[in-house]
Amino acid sequence: MTRQAIPEQVREAPLEHVDGRLLKALFEAAGAWLEQHVHAINALNVFPVPDGDTGTNMMLTMRSALKAIADAGDSGAGEVLARVAHGALMGARGNSGVILSQLLRGLADSVQGKERITARDLAEGFRVAVDSAYKAVMKPVEGTILTVAREVARAAQQAAGRDPDVMAQLAHMVEVAREALQRTPEQLPVLKEAGVVDSGAKGLVVILEGMLRHLRGEEVGTLAADVAHVDVEALLDAPPEPLADGRYGYDIQFLIRGENLDVGAIREYMNSIGDCALVIGDSHLVKVHVHCLNPGPALEYGANLGMLDDIVVENMDLQYEAFRSQHQAAHPPVVEKGFRMEEITGVGTVAVVLGDGFRQVFESLGVSAIVTGGQTMNPSTQEILEAIQAVQAEAVIVLPNNKNIVLAARQAAELADRPVYVVPTTSLPQGIAALMAFNFSADVEANVKSMTRAIEHVISGEVTQAVRATHLDGVEVRQGDIIGLLDGRLVAAGSDHLAVIRDMLARVDLGRHELCTLYYGADVSAAEAEALAQALRDAFPSLEFEVVEGGQPHYHYIFSVE
Repeated sequence: MTRQAIPEQVREAPLEHVDGRLLKALFEAAGAWLEQHVHAINALNVFPVPDGDTGTNMMLTMRSALKAIADAGDSGAGEVLARVAHGALMGARGNSGVILSQLLRGLADSVQGKERITARDLAEGFRVAVDSAYKAVMKPVEGTILTVAREVARAAQQAAGRDPDVMAQLAHMVEVAREALQRTPEQLPVLKEAGVVDSGAKGLVVILEGMLRHLRGEEVGTLAADVAHVDVEALLDAPPEPLADGRYGYDIQFLIRGENLDVGAIREYMNSIGDCALVIGDSHLVKVHVHCLNPGPALEYGANLGMLDDIVVENMDLQYEAFRSQHQAAHPPVVEKGFRMEEITGVGTVAVVLGDGFRQVFESLGVSAIVTGGQTMNPSTQEILEAIQAVQAEAVIVLPNNKNIVLAARQAAELADRPVYVVPTTSLPQGIAALMAFNFSADVEANVKSMTRAIEHVISGEVTQAVRATHLDGVEVRQGDIIGLLDGRLVAAGSDHLAVIRDMLARVDLGRHELCTLYYGADVSAAEAEALAQALRDAFPSLEFEVVEGGQPHYHYIFSVE
């Protein structure tokens, strides 16, 4: 997306308002500039682990936002921002992506219905945006993207009070954002110790820079045609459930544009004719997603309510057969699932899981639906929401199993058409402990409480390889070292797995625990894992060690102590 320089006479004239077309171009430029910096943002992860993914999460969130305005045409600025916010909301991934979506949502709410926005509109919009983002985070932390966003909002108000020129305002916002970014290590000690600035805040600065570069006629790079790589193997691991007679039917998606649209009634109808129904929107615009054996009734129903737009109908039978043919040699048949909780209790469970071994463990515990994701592969709000909607239960409990997925899970819960509870599990062992605490004779509220209590008694460890040198929490790390994180805190580094895990377990009050379960990753053989476990049994004779295949990428071992 190389952009032609803005003519000198245009550049010298004040930019007193931004219409829908220019706003669309600004977001496209921001997305392109963000893509150029994804790896640099990922590298700012505090921990030197191979799955730093803030840049990726923000990029994929932006890609979803840009897809929503691809056909914006002559839409006004308010409409463009509404589309951007909705696209970001549904595509939000990770904490950084969710916070970005909330910033855009607040901005859109502030300028709703406006054809053009001025510097004062932008200033007020950023104030509302920051309020919205802070409310989305249960315990806001200073020295993060939230802090920089707040400083940007203040800068927008300062500039709007001096000059109506939007370009001058944006230039001031970028300048203040860069300065605020450099101060994040002073506000958050862990950043200072790691020698990095906040990665989410850096992503916000890059987005604003991309917009300013476009107004100045500067190059922002090329927007890739397909950034979000589709993992066909993951799709095969978790195929959609057949609708009838082994058929998967059609994946149908479309927009309904009209007046006085009843979202609840549309959702009820789509649930009655198909599966995986996802219906969101308002009285003027409704997004429909549903799986049906026949696309006709869904499309006809929508057409009777208003004008259909952005229609997508995909034959899932043909897609799935193509996937199976392509990868049959590498993938054995999917094992039939056993019991599922909602069949007995009416309460469904959705878990975010990565790794074939972990998938089998969660399925054996009766989980209703699994969303593939975790380290380096955070699912979007929409993916979690679709899993919730696909569960045939009156209420659903979601286990995010990763600290970077909790916000997206909560956002999906707010959008769902039934009661949804998020038990804030931050590791896969916590998710397993939560499921094991499920009481089949208790109601959903009681189960949420008992599952939440259960995760408080689980100690989780993660063992991986450092991708860069650092000094953090008193631990000196060299690139290539084996490192250990205990409940999310870097505590050990060394040359081999045994030494690191021994160091980690030495920090645990083992007198209060009986069992350590070692889940070995995709790059570790069963023999290697068993040999490690035997060495640990010799070192810690009072502790029982169990070895289970996890199949997770990047992390050689994940373990729990209970």
